[in-house]
Amino acid sequence: MKDKLKQMDDYEWVIERSARPDMNADGKVIGNKTIIDAMEDDAIKQLTNVTMMPGVVSPVLALPDAHVGYGLPMGAVAAFDKEEGVISSGLCGFDINCGINTIKTNLKADEVKEKIKDLIPALFDAVPCGVGSKGKLRLDPSKLDGVLVDGVRWAVENGYGIKDDLEHLEENGCMEGADPSKISDLARKRGKSQLGTLGAGNHFLEIQTVSDVYDEDTAKRWDVEKDNVLIMLHCGSRGFGHQVASDYLKIQEGAVKKYNIKLPDRQLACAPANSEEGQDYFKAMKCAVNYSFTNRIVMTQWIRETFEKIFKKDWESMGMHTLYGLCHNVVKLEKHKINGEKRELFIHRKGATRSFPGDIALIAGSMGTSSYVLEGTEKAMEITFGSTCHGAGRAMSRHAAIDKFRGEKIKSELAGKGIIAKATSPKVLAEEAPNAYKDVDEVIESVHNAGISKKILRMNPLGVLKG
Repeated sequence: MKDKLKQMDDYEWVIERSARPDMNADGKVIGNKTIIDAMEDDAIKQLTNVTMMPGVVSPVLALPDAHVGYGLPMGAVAAFDKEEGVISSGLCGFDINCGINTIKTNLKADEVKEKIKDLIPALFDAVPCGVGSKGKLRLDPSKLDGVLVDGVRWAVENGYGIKDDLEHLEENGCMEGADPSKISDLARKRGKSQLGTLGAGNHFLEIQTVSDVYDEDTAKRWDVEKDNVLIMLHCGSRGFGHQVASDYLKIQEGAVKKYNIKLPDRQLACAPANSEEGQDYFKAMKCAVNYSFTNRIVMTQWIRETFEKIFKKDWESMGMHTLYGLCHNVVKLEKHKINGEKRELFIHRKGATRSFPGDIALIAGSMGTSSYVLEGTEKAMEITFGSTCHGAGRAMSRHAAIDKFRGEKIKSELAGKGIIAKATSPKVLAEEAPNAYKDVDEVIESVHNAGISKKILRMNPLGVLKG
């Protein structure tokens, strides 16, 4: 399919709906030639599969970090008409509201380097990590419902985070309309013990220093300077969100048959947007979104407390306020201009970041490479439904990375660069090796020069925790 991409300019490539039978929309890929040359043909095919779904709105998008995923490439965006389209659990993915919170500090790199060998183990003790890890909290049914309905408001009311955090989170840390009655008993069971846990896979907690400021005025408005230390927290809705996704994939597989929906791939499980199966998933997904927002803010509290312990001063005096927190995997009802008219669309972002004008977009690299903070633009509203990339994007499967790399060697190589890494096992470091990911600088160059988000800050890692 890749040979059917038509280059529109240096950073936009289109695959027209005539490329395959039954395509109802164009596909579009954002990326420079280096990105396009390295992109998997199967990722492009998955993109065109989505263009065949009912009520899809052109174009279905792959961002420069895109790679083969479940149904839709990870690093993609698909929009569907509110009335004629679908809502898809498959297109949202298993880790609902996998996302990032970044915490500012007024600490400088040299101050933190002096303490980093104490700080990383202390954070590892404070923040539960790993597959199946359980948190310090145990939620009874009413408290769990509070998390699912109120999100970060529940956290603040219960002593985790502060009101100011709410103002610096996408959706203010809560998607309204969540309905706990749409959640299975198994999902509830998995959710009650995992709040405040990092998990495994590509989830991480990283201590970073600002190496480059590209826009001094914006950085000053955000109260960030070169050489400041930031903390980036990347995780999702844990076993709770995974179970919600699994439950509704089965329900929506039934809906595909019930409503006679023709799909090129069963992984694209969906239901008509206004159907019971579509709306029930939307309400349940919001519960997982709110759980994830709360998960990250609970860990933010423990990160602040750990810094207080190591640096012997209160977190306020260290300026440890939330810069921003955002979603990667989510479905939202948004208004976008299509052919000059505003329409309500169900936007499915899977491994993609909202990039509305003025929005902060937090973009994670990989262990040993840079991460970035971007700002959203008007052009993103015009060509990507207000979306940008979410990270570097995998260049190699986890299985292939484990076969090729050795965790202890990765740890040693990072130490040679002055980066302290700690993980639950060497295998985790192997599967998350920097060379298992795309070149994040190429990804950022693509979205910046395409005009869908603007470079503001670049950060380099000082220390990283992996589950």
